[in-house]
Amino acid sequence: MDIPAYLNRMHYSKPIKPDAETLRGLQIAHMMNIPFENLDIVLKRSIHLSEEALWEKIIVRNRGGFCYELNGLFAWLLKQIGFDVTYLNARVFNHRDGKLGIEFDHLALMVKIPNGSARWLVDAGFGDSFNEPLNFEDLGEQVQGAALSGEAVSKGLRSYRLEQTTDGYITWQKNYDNSWERQYFFDLQPRRFPDDYEAGCLYHQTSPRSSFTRSSIISRATSDGRVSLEDGRLIITTNGQRAERPIANAEEYQALLKEYFGVVV
Repeated sequence: MDIPAYLNRMHYSKPIKPDAETLRGLQIAHMMNIPFENLDIVLKRSIHLSEEALWEKIIVRNRGGFCYELNGLFAWLLKQIGFDVTYLNARVFNHRDGKLGIEFDHLALMVKIPNGSARWLVDAGFGDSFNEPLNFEDLGEQVQGAALSGEAVSKGLRSYRLEQTTDGYITWQKNYDNSWERQYFFDLQPRRFPDDYEAGCLYHQTSPRSSFTRSSIISRATSDGRVSLEDGRLIITTNGQRAERPIANAEEYQALLKEYFGVVV
């Protein structure tokens, strides 16, 4: 792997070593600079999960992807740096009925620091979710952001927590209105990438039941919120305040793709 090229894609310029500070910095940089998107699915373009295909799309062609792509490539980087990475089988909660999605519905990562006991849930591929790794040793509320003041929290930064169950964990997100919402369930059994995830990736590319085949989205984190192009709308969230407007036409959509994401499709 050409690590400097990957770091340049994320605009990450700090020294790297396999420690908690680097892990946190890399996930934040990934979330802010490499978008979560399903544009190839909407355009009926096949997605391939080999390291070569992921590298070509995300690094060379300056694109984003969804969970299998983003976390698949990110795991490769983390292993090259020296982290211990485990691929996890996650299943997303349906917001309408609370049911779980298919097996291998989502790819998340457990990352360990070499010669240490700390374990972290790392995820750069769930879209609007935690920008920083979550600590498995802390099952309480984990507020995002370093050295947060009460003022910073009041501006809309979110919190997350991990709930341990009899057979795994559930990730919870605290929304801007202070309500808690389940995101996904996962267990800690090590899985094989990409083999175990190929069927789930194909399902989300082709099934009418998958949200990825029904509408388009491209989205990334910002320093104070998030910016997205979704279903013909530009959506910008700043300090918990959401603003959106319709996109006039295809030409404006392409211009916004370039302006906010550096993407040309």
